[in-house]
Amino acid sequence: QVQLVESGGGLVQPGGSLRLSCAASGRIFSGTAIFWYRQAPGKQREYVAELQSGGSTNYLDSVKGRFTISGDNVKNTVYLQMNSLKPEDTAVYYCAAMMDRLYWGQGTQVTVSS
Repeated sequence: QVQLVESGGGLVQPGGSLRLSCAASGRIFSGTAIFWYRQAPGKQREYVAELQSGGSTNYLDSVKGRFTISGDNVKNTVYLQMNSLKPEDTAVYYCAAMMDRLYWGQGTQVTVSS
């Protein structure tokens, strides 16, 4: 059993920053790839970023240079630092862990609005 709990969402003005956290527990192993996805109202869930076991990262083109994914193996937590936020970043953000299948957290709401 794998549990993922996201936190750190909220309301922020355009140009602001937020840091999301994804705390993992249960049968999750060191080196598990962790992903961030988001889903805006009326839209499909989309890939945002990933952190692979070797430390490599990848990002959705529209967030490159603004978002940074990182991990803390001691805390079993993955972070998504989001800077220069735009209204179009508004969505529920989910983290996911790829093991025998993709495990999902419950999501955290990010709203970018003035």
